[in-house]
Amino acid sequence: MADRAREESASRGLFITFEGGEGVGKSTQTALLASALRDRGHTVVTTREPGGTPAAESLRSLLLDPAHDLDAVEQVLLLNAARHSHMRGVILPAVDRSEIVICDRFIDSTRAYQGAAGGLDTATQPDLIMDLHRMVMQGRMPDLTVILDAPIETGLRRAAARATATDRFETAQRRFHEKLRQGFLDIAGREPERCHVLSATDPQQDIAARVLKLVLSRLGQP
Repeated sequence: MADRAREESASRGLFITFEGGEGVGKSTQTALLASALRDRGHTVVTTREPGGTPAAESLRSLLLDPAHDLDAVEQVLLLNAARHSHMRGVILPAVDRSEIVICDRFIDSTRAYQGAAGGLDTATQPDLIMDLHRMVMQGRMPDLTVILDAPIETGLRRAAARATATDRFETAQRRFHEKLRQGFLDIAGREPERCHVLSATDPQQDIAARVLKLVLSRLGQP
């Protein structure tokens, strides 16, 4: 019975996301996880949001450019357009081929950035983000989400050190980043079966080992 369960889990695709604030190491952990899974014989697709398709990458440029004065509602609408293109063109086809998709950000970033930090989770529009997600994406959620958490100063310092240009979110006020961090932690608290919080201040290889253990557990593999 256990062997059959492993075979069935291996035959299914898996959709994994990394989430967290600025500078927490999502790109690094995406690359480390992809390498570890490929070494184990898995076919892996790595991607990011906003982005992943030519159309979505164009929208990414618009979304992140601080020269464009976009409020939270406008950002969410553009994100949903980019996400629909991404899901249709990259994520769902790969999962249907029984591949593992690892995505740097997804719906939880929208919930944290535009929702908790941007104000769309207030009493006036508490369900806007998820209502749109259900309408545009039929509510499709990741199979596993790893939220990397770090003190605000640590993340922003790392982001500044690696940045070639500053985007609209890195230049936001400290209060924004406080709300952002708490937003991710609140999501994890509400959805503990899907979301796992790991300290982003631990050594990279230690984090990678914990992430791989979580993923192999979802795959039913030792």
